[in-house]
Amino acid sequence: MAYVKTALPKAGALSMLDQRWRHLDKSFWVWGLAIVVLVFLVVNPLLRLLVVSFQDETGAFTFANYVSAYRNLRHVEALGNSLLLGVSAGITCLLFGLPMAWALSRTDMPGKPLIWISILGTFIIPPYLGAVGWILLAGPNAGWLNKAVVALTGMQSGPFNIYSMPGLVLVVACYSFPYVFVLTKSALDLISSEMEDAANILGASNLRTTLSITLPLVAPAILGAFILVFLEAIALFGSPALLALPGRFHVVTTQLWQFFEFPPQVGVASAYAMPLLVITVVLFWVQRRITSRKGYVSLTGKGGERRPVPLGPWKWPVLGYCLLVCTMSFFMPLVVICQAAFAKAWGRGFALDNLTFDNLYRTVFENQLTRTATWHTFLYAGTASLIAIVLALTIAYIVNRNLVNRHVGAVLGFLTMAPFVVPGIVLAIGFYAAYTRPPLLLYGTAWILILAFVTRFLPIAFVNSNAAIRSINPELEDAVRILGGTRFTAIADVVMPLLKRSLAGAFILVFIPATRELSTAIFLYSINTQVLSVLLFDKSDEGNFEMLASIGLVLVVITVALILVGFRLMGRDFMLRRTVA
Repeated sequence: MAYVKTALPKAGALSMLDQRWRHLDKSFWVWGLAIVVLVFLVVNPLLRLLVVSFQDETGAFTFANYVSAYRNLRHVEALGNSLLLGVSAGITCLLFGLPMAWALSRTDMPGKPLIWISILGTFIIPPYLGAVGWILLAGPNAGWLNKAVVALTGMQSGPFNIYSMPGLVLVVACYSFPYVFVLTKSALDLISSEMEDAANILGASNLRTTLSITLPLVAPAILGAFILVFLEAIALFGSPALLALPGRFHVVTTQLWQFFEFPPQVGVASAYAMPLLVITVVLFWVQRRITSRKGYVSLTGKGGERRPVPLGPWKWPVLGYCLLVCTMSFFMPLVVICQAAFAKAWGRGFALDNLTFDNLYRTVFENQLTRTATWHTFLYAGTASLIAIVLALTIAYIVNRNLVNRHVGAVLGFLTMAPFVVPGIVLAIGFYAAYTRPPLLLYGTAWILILAFVTRFLPIAFVNSNAAIRSINPELEDAVRILGGTRFTAIADVVMPLLKRSLAGAFILVFIPATRELSTAIFLYSINTQVLSVLLFDKSDEGNFEMLASIGLVLVVITVALILVGFRLMGRDFMLRRTVA
């Protein structure tokens, strides 16, 4: 019997392809998908915004959009009004925020907890709801302040008109000065009292010491805060729309909104938005360069003691000034909003026979439009928050664990933070340009709002996720992998349990602004996807301030509840610290 010898393959012999597949980290596909989603959310809308600004209706290249955008003097005046608003609001915020930051950080002023809570309350109130409060306070005819002046002096009409540029500057400053306060106070808290003590020993007064020693040390933080407020002011839509349009003047954001009146002029709007985007990017870069210095440093061997400056009898005027600012930004608007929400007719004033709970009851339980908008608001904000947290955590993990090339990681970090420098209204126009035509026709669906919210607040999620990932030693994950676990096992069993509190706080920080976002939603909503912020804006034209106040109060109450949860998880100042960070 003949035997044929056949060569048996070597035991365990594998082809080169099989070897590569065996050693390939299977989680690569997850990281790759996250990068694709990031490009889809950030790069595509901004690229489409730029391309559409140079296209006509047929898609041909043209400069006609830029000519149409800037040949009209009214459009140029709107740009000038925005710059004036930004500068004026920035200066006003410095006048509000600097003394308060110095008083709380460096002095023995009484009542500090009350001032701190009031500033947090200013953060809680959406700027457009604050504008509604100031309409009730300083409306030309029926405003409470004007009524009080007429009653006290016998004048024919009150002196205040909130529908003006000074009124708009005041309202914007009232809800932007906390940025100046937090940034400046954070810098002041890092300065020891040694040089101030030396100046006092040499005969300098407290005022001269503050102006000559303390404030120069935090000058970079002050200048950075001014730029941040400037950018916030020129990008706002809600407050200008409620106050500037009735006052018969425009800023850039309201003019962009008018470009979307039927038929929408997307190309012209894209061209008109370009200067706003360029100004924002340049000033944000300058602000980052300034604040990265962390203030002028003092050369000392070790950190010194920080002692409060005794104000003596001046502590009461300083407290009075702080209370005045908090009254304008928090107490007065909140009081009149509550009065309107619980009144049969807000103009009848504070009287028991004018008290009713029907407004809130109808808003929450009976009004189908409000109930639907409320459901949409929390569904879209919750979904956007989850997606933003997952995407930001994935990108932060990729960057911090060096899963990609260092330069690629830097690009990913830049793209994740890029939406921070894009005004919400400009981002909305980019989404409109990108997703109102095939192959990705999302306009009119809930997903265009959800994805726009994800992109808008992705930087907040990334900052918190990045800090959380960096706090975990990668050796813990290495130990799991040495014992035979996969990367996913290490993430599920080691990383995620350590991140639960941080991610819960990050979720709240994304969810809160998403529930009150107006500048993005106003361009992308449809009749079937209306949210509370848009509903509040639409109802302002009807003059039904009782309903407006009820809707706003619902938003504020829910925001307060979420912040209390955040206090429990992250500490009492998590909102102020992380929002500015």
